[in-house]
Amino acid sequence: MASVVYNEFKRASAAGEVDLNADDIRLRLVMSNTTCDTEEDVTAFLDDFTTIDVCDGANYADKALASEAVNRDDANDRAEFDAADVTWTALGVGTRTTVGVLVYKFVTDDTDHVPIAYVEFAGAVTHDGTNFTIQWNAQGILQLA
Repeated sequence: MASVVYNEFKRASAAGEVDLNADDIRLRLVMSNTTCDTEEDVTAFLDDFTTIDVCDGANYADKALASEAVNRDDANDRAEFDAADVTWTALGVGTRTTVGVLVYKFVTDDTDHVPIAYVEFAGAVTHDGTNFTIQWNAQGILQLA
């Protein structure tokens, strides 16, 4: 598995159909049966994935990003997308480990949500009823070169 940026997002971003600063960008935790890490070129909407494998631990819900920002990084010749860290409160044990997070543009439902990226965790996570926080890399969620 590896982190990926989806081809549909690349196209939609270039066409001005996704605005990382203004659109409602959300996160979905995914468990170990996901195919989100391997289907970067076949999905236009979330319902196109073979298996998302959404986290099913108690108190789980998709989360909206806050404080989104797109910045230019001249030293590395790229743009960086960042947002505030995200916490799930008292996230219960799921049926499988959580392996990553699906970043997507929220529209109405899975038939029109646009997948942006899959971010793989450094290791599988077993939730235990405590708070679970994603602390984004200091260089942001995505680096677009």
